[in-house]
Amino acid sequence: MRAVWCGFALGVVWLQQQAELPGWLGWLGLCAGFGAAMAVAALCFRRGGAWRARIGWGAVLLAAACAGFGYAAWRAQTRLAFELPHAWEGRDVAVRGWVKGLPTRSADGARFLFAVESADAAVERFPCTLQLSWVADGAPPPMLEPGSRWRLDVRLKRAHGNANWGVRDAEATLLARDVRATGYVSAPSQAVRLAGAANGVGVTVDRWRWAIRERIAAVLADAPHAGIVVALAIGAQDAVSAADWLLMRRTGTSHLVAISGLHIGFVAGLAGWLMGMLWRRSFFVGRGWPLRLPAQKVAIGSGALFAAFHAALAGFNVPAQRALWMAGTVALAYLGGRRVAPSVVLAWALGLVLLVDPWAVTSAGFWLSFCAVAAILFAMSGSARTAGNESQSDEASGAQFVRRFLIALRSWTAKLAGRVRGGARVQFAVTVALAPLTIYFFSQVPLIGPLANAFAIPWVSVLVTPAVIAGIALPAPLDALAFRVAHQLLELLASGLQLLSGPAWTVWQLPQPGAWSMAAAAVGVVWCLAPSGWPLRWAAPLTWLPLLAPASAAPAQGAFRLTALDVGQGSSIVVETAHHTLLFDAGPGPESTHAGERIVVPYLQAAGIAALDALIVSHADSDHSGGAPAVLEGVEVRQLLAGLAPTHPLWREASAKGAQTVRCAAGQRWQWDGVDFAILWPDAQPLEGKPNAHCCVLRVGAASVPARDGEAKPLAALLAADIEAGVERTLLARERDALRAQVLLVPHHGSKTSSTEPFLDSVEPSIAVFQVGYRNRFRHPYPGVYERYRARGIELARSDDDGAARIDANGATLTLERYRQTHRRYWMDR
Repeated sequence: MRAVWCGFALGVVWLQQQAELPGWLGWLGLCAGFGAAMAVAALCFRRGGAWRARIGWGAVLLAAACAGFGYAAWRAQTRLAFELPHAWEGRDVAVRGWVKGLPTRSADGARFLFAVESADAAVERFPCTLQLSWVADGAPPPMLEPGSRWRLDVRLKRAHGNANWGVRDAEATLLARDVRATGYVSAPSQAVRLAGAANGVGVTVDRWRWAIRERIAAVLADAPHAGIVVALAIGAQDAVSAADWLLMRRTGTSHLVAISGLHIGFVAGLAGWLMGMLWRRSFFVGRGWPLRLPAQKVAIGSGALFAAFHAALAGFNVPAQRALWMAGTVALAYLGGRRVAPSVVLAWALGLVLLVDPWAVTSAGFWLSFCAVAAILFAMSGSARTAGNESQSDEASGAQFVRRFLIALRSWTAKLAGRVRGGARVQFAVTVALAPLTIYFFSQVPLIGPLANAFAIPWVSVLVTPAVIAGIALPAPLDALAFRVAHQLLELLASGLQLLSGPAWTVWQLPQPGAWSMAAAAVGVVWCLAPSGWPLRWAAPLTWLPLLAPASAAPAQGAFRLTALDVGQGSSIVVETAHHTLLFDAGPGPESTHAGERIVVPYLQAAGIAALDALIVSHADSDHSGGAPAVLEGVEVRQLLAGLAPTHPLWREASAKGAQTVRCAAGQRWQWDGVDFAILWPDAQPLEGKPNAHCCVLRVGAASVPARDGEAKPLAALLAADIEAGVERTLLARERDALRAQVLLVPHHGSKTSSTEPFLDSVEPSIAVFQVGYRNRFRHPYPGVYERYRARGIELARSDDDGAARIDANGATLTLERYRQTHRRYWMDR
């Protein structure tokens, strides 16, 4: 079964990399490949022989891969069929249904999933699940309990997410949750709670989880680590504070705040041991239960049932599913009187997880969970298991007593040393196996991770988790005592982790590696963890050297690269030269999409940019400046240039981080690596009027390259921020020649107050970038302005259609890359 389930998983992974789902020709080829592989396997197994058996198992793996590809494609086609038509975007729709899962509450409202029972839209296949926000409008939203039924007026749009290099794919997450439309409650005052409630096992579990969360919130209230207690209890991580996340990322202990397979395995083992002990002692109460059913079977069955209960509390996340299926497989095999190899158990868990959720392979948790267990099994498979023989004696003399005591002490010491060696080997295997994945998903390696986990894992597993479980099981007021004990234990843990995470060197930032680098690292992991005697194991780290390579080649001397990030309705552009990096605006902040924290900082880290030579905040509008605090917190910023009032808090935040602060002013010029930078606006005078009137305008010019006719034709980009027609006229009167640029960041997102005809005549761009949010409330870009650019034959890139855009200006060549074209996946909205 290992070959079958591994092949099935390969097929699922293969499908999730496709830009399109297979058509009828693809299905025909898939069926033909499956049939041919099965025929080869049957022929090889029938004729026998060692080499034929190897070919046969290879054919089985290929057939399973075809089956996995087809299964995942069928599931995707079924789910994508329930898509909101474009014609119904932005229209009010009355829907009836019930609250699904756990709502997320905040100061300005709530976010929740809504399972639709009926809708008044003339749509044949209306989306089954909506992701909605209920914004507080004068009064907070009502208590949204899981399973409660409502009639809501909602305004929807298709499932659309930001698309950027090195950043988590939001649309894949929506598809995995079966969300095919998102929106908000458009008429909160007209919401009606309906009689009755939804039924089902899932709804019942969600109600339990909701009640536990409410109880913990009432007991711990403003406690700093209450979010971690909630996460350990029910797997909901939305309440974990930013400070706790930062501390755990720096120490490599983020996995501890989830109900992971480690927690479920430990608690299930504890429950099984307890039930087995009680079952064996049933003789003392006059019961002969062990004679009817062996205590071992009771223990294993009880552990599996408790694993199922704990996985349900975790919301059936991928690590919890993996632990559940492994526990269930072991229990069924034992109850059936069969011995199953651990690798077979893991393979069954892999297959069952993907049968339930083929999109699990798009999440970091899937890879981290399965690779950690696989590494442990592989590393421990070659370790020798020795058992000491203890001599027994009935002599009771003093000398014999001392001798027996020394033998027992030596045996106990040897066992303890063996367990320490085994624990160290497991920790080494997990660290080595997960290091490449940690770099790929998080662009960093916590160097103190092994040390921090050495005491954090047993602390959380043996002390904190049982206290949380006790709080769930005990009635009030005893549950409050257990939750407070768990929180006190977490405070002690946080204090210890804080001591370890102090120095900056404890976290090693690395760029996101490519596919070939990851493949080489995987070979190195297997090589390093191979049993003793494997040749040249000392050379395994050489295969990890590609992980240190830059994410992409730096621009040449005199050239630059411009990356316009997809931050929704806002702006953020990364400008790179051979040895320097500048960030122009930082996107929206917490008041909107958290783009600074969710997109800009992860992109910089994935690109291997640990420090910004300059951060320019063009003006105070939140869609440009809101993400700046997150950038200052996430990466080193050496200089801040901004068009902000002297009292703006960003000046103080930048100074506190050690950044030099300078106000933007026309005439400022500098050169990096042969590339010229010039501030064209605003003037060095007090800032008055609207923020758009004093935006920083930046021109970036590559080094001049002689053309064939002998004339220099330097490439340039003009980043115009949110300037409007008045500023455009002033710049035309003052620096018409300086405005000429082949690349233009469209002023004010393409609003009708900008991009005047004379301005475009002077700039003469060949590429124009519109940074706009999907179906934004300002309706940018204005259709007339967009058509003005199209009529001039300018090559256009729109973040709502194309995702992030990357432009390389090298020599006399401009290259435009659109993320949604070059990294397209079948689930991406069109």
